[in-house]
Amino acid sequence: MGKAHLSNAEISRRGHLLYEQELQRKVETEDNIGKILVLDVETGHYEIDPDGIQASKRLQARYPETDPYNLFAIRIGYNAVFAIGTTVTRTTGK
Repeated sequence: MGKAHLSNAEISRRGHLLYEQELQRKVETEDNIGKILVLDVETGHYEIDPDGIQASKRLQARYPETDPYNLFAIRIGYNAVFAIGTTVTRTTGK
């Protein structure tokens, strides 16, 4: 039997917590604003890329033990990764 996956709510909770407490100050540089950060919420490993799929693939290649069901993505410096019917709002450097 395989390992149980985290719930979406738990992935979101852990992802936001790790980002805000450990990564935000390090990664919110002018070069990274608008890029996607993909984070393994169990290990803290992450990758940054303009394309979230590429960041995810690179993360899983570097760390083969990564559970793809426990990945969290955030657009650096914004309140959402994507928006449908609205806009993403810049949260830094206003």
